Amino acid sequence: MARVFLLALLGALLGYGQQSKEVPPPPPEPPAVQAPVEEPPEEDPAAIPKTYDFNPIEAEKEVKVGRYYLKKGSLKAALNRFEDASKYNPQFAEAFLLLAETRQKLRDAKGAKEAYGKYLELSPDAKNSAEIRKRLEKLH
Repeated sequence: MARVFLLALLGALLGYGQQSKEVPPPPPEPPAVQAPVEEPPEEDPAAIPKTYDFNPIEAEKEVKVGRYYLKKGSLKAALNRFEDASKYNPQFAEAFLLLAETRQKLRDAKGAKEAYGKYLELSPDAKNSAEIRKRLEKLH
């Protein structure tokens, strides 16, 4: 009887070993990863019009950058900076003077006259006012 018991025990152990060597089922596949949905921007930043609230610090900065462009020889870039400066601070006479000189170099007589006129309106007693008046006469 001991032999039967040993055989039964050995059979059970062998059966257990065979069961443990079975290949486990493959793990379930992870759910498909979806690409994140990007929402379109509210508006194109280039389409938003630029606002020119009174900002004398920004006007000074624009004039400084405009002078750099003048030295570099990039007249259109300088013109854009001086126009921005005159919009940020409409009482900034230097911005109008530089705007007028740049427009004159670009052969925009009408724009130069307007800017020189605004400069003389803002600072009629400037040291160079006589010279500016002569420039205005030549443009007429």
